Amino acid sequence: MSAVTLTDIVKRFGAFTALHRMSMEIEEGSFVTLLGPSGCGKTTTLRMIAGLLDPTEGEITIKGRRMNDVPIHKRNLGLVFQNYALFPHKTIAENVAFGLKYRGVARADAQKKVKDALELVQLPQVGDRYPKQLSGGQQQRIALARAIVIEPDVLLLDEPLSALDANLREDMRVELKRIQHRIGVTTVFVTHDQSEALAMSDRVVVMSNGLVEQSGAPEEVYNTPASEFVARFLGASNIIEAESLGADGAEVGLEVPGLGRIAVPKERAPKLNGAGPAKLVLRAEKLQLAKPGASGDGLVSAEGMVEAVDYQGQAARYFVRVGEHQLQAINMIDEHPFAEGAQVSVQLRPRDCAALPGEASE
Repeated sequence: MSAVTLTDIVKRFGAFTALHRMSMEIEEGSFVTLLGPSGCGKTTTLRMIAGLLDPTEGEITIKGRRMNDVPIHKRNLGLVFQNYALFPHKTIAENVAFGLKYRGVARADAQKKVKDALELVQLPQVGDRYPKQLSGGQQQRIALARAIVIEPDVLLLDEPLSALDANLREDMRVELKRIQHRIGVTTVFVTHDQSEALAMSDRVVVMSNGLVEQSGAPEEVYNTPASEFVARFLGASNIIEAESLGADGAEVGLEVPGLGRIAVPKERAPKLNGAGPAKLVLRAEKLQLAKPGASGDGLVSAEGMVEAVDYQGQAARYFVRVGEHQLQAINMIDEHPFAEGAQVSVQLRPRDCAALPGEASE
């Protein structure tokens, strides 16, 4: 069952079109992330679901009910924004109970719901404090408690972790997913952070310039990007011009300058039809470096030179020159990283590659 359905949504601001005929179904109980760079239309989409913006064209339904003309306070939605929007002059308990008050919930019932919500976000002892007495992570949990205490049909989260430091963000995304799984509420999450989207989502919707570039499970979107934009936006990818030789059984043959012939699994090249220009896509962490001359069964190998090293602690990102290509490789470090200027063997497994159609030369 669909909790939210967007049908042919267009949003214009004067002469500027922010969304171009977007359609999407969000399943009941799922965690869906709208992912993309600033200005791609993800927050505009969320705000239209919330009722903060009206679509120029198209239809929005929630639980089968048309919402285009329904004001925000009648949509039974939970909202969490990046600035938390807590009332500084109200206690934490009063902040959490705010939505219940306007729904006419009896005082005793409201107190129990607030208690349960604070326990769910693991802050049961802070009800009599004020927002300024809590850390940023605690305030974020309180904003979440306030959103879920009303038992919303849909929970809408607009970059709720962006104000937190890196370590706390990682902790909170685990906590947020735990809470969503526990209560089973349909959740729409907006972020520009790829790691958040991949770690938390049942489905990722990658957006660019008001269009949906790809929608699917995190593994699908990451491993089989539908466009060069998705391949570059999600993680670090090597994208190399190639020539498709056509399909042969379960594989598509590619001729790649400097790397030779590579047989890509057909399911990783769904848009390649027949021979012609193509692009090889290889994630940086799938490209392995070894000492010169090393080889292995089933591996494609080429000799290269390390041009730069980006040391990252447990791993290093290498920029390696292989013929006319500069390739990125992210490898775990056993002892010492390869140094700049080192000669290396660059190795890849064909099954780790994906392929996209290329552009025909004029």
